[in-house]
Amino acid sequence: MEERTETLYLEIFSEKINEIRKVMSSVIVGQERVVDLLLTVILAKGHILIEGVPGIAKTLLAKLTAKLIDAHFSRIQFTPDMMPSDVLGTSIFNLKTSEFNFHKGPVFADIVLVDEINRAPAKTQSALFEVMEERQATVDGVTYSMSPIYTILATQNPVEQEGTYKLPEAQLDRFLMKISMQYPTLDEEVTILERHHTNSRLAALENIRPVLTREELIQLCNHVGKVYADPTLFRYIASIIHQTRTSKAVYLGASPRASVALMQSAKAFALLQGRDFITPEDIKFIAPSVLHHRIILTAEAEMEGHTPLKIVQRLIDKVEVPK
Repeated sequence: MEERTETLYLEIFSEKINEIRKVMSSVIVGQERVVDLLLTVILAKGHILIEGVPGIAKTLLAKLTAKLIDAHFSRIQFTPDMMPSDVLGTSIFNLKTSEFNFHKGPVFADIVLVDEINRAPAKTQSALFEVMEERQATVDGVTYSMSPIYTILATQNPVEQEGTYKLPEAQLDRFLMKISMQYPTLDEEVTILERHHTNSRLAALENIRPVLTREELIQLCNHVGKVYADPTLFRYIASIIHQTRTSKAVYLGASPRASVALMQSAKAFALLQGRDFITPEDIKFIAPSVLHHRIILTAEAEMEGHTPLKIVQRLIDKVEVPK
């Protein structure tokens, strides 16, 4: 009886996920892989860093996702003159009560879009460390907890480097995934033009209704822990991570946090596909996005034109897939 209930639960969930994908594709042309990875990160209770040039719908993707899962959305535009209080909030003296009242900053939401995260200095970046790792913020000695579906979606421009700051490795490691949004294909660009021409690009975001309620999403996030993983897959994950530490092309390999992140992501991705067990293919699909921002290449490898993504993909292919 319990197994039948579980199957029915997965079927209902799959229908809702497919509905989310359908609405997303009606608004954003292409980017199906990005949508799947973003939903995986939310289910795995992680954070995501999206790299892409301006104008490819990164902000629209974040707003639309928040709408579809009934989440409170906020946006922070990082700039070089931004202070930590602009992110976390500040205490203001109330003349009537003679007390300080804390006014929460934009980081207090369910889905937080941090636009151009690499434009703020280290002092401001540090404001995100605690909230990303522990899902809480401490201001003036008082700790405020975030919501169970708290997710930071950060963006950065991979081309323009003037006036930017390199993200610390410790902060990069706190992002569950880093993905790149590419230009649309020729056919996809034609579709975008057609939609703009006919004024059917998208319904106003205000008219889009949530597909999942907050309670349903929290249930699903908690369900990720029940997804089955065969013990042979633990060794498979560990072997991939070990490859990043022994490769001659890698100066700094992935940490144990990366192993856990890969396992959690694989579970969330399997659930996203309507399954209650993970497969080696799940791990192979998400591993590049989980790992390539967590390694540092040697100077020789960089001079030869290698990128972390290419090296990670090569290392993954070297590990024997369990039967």
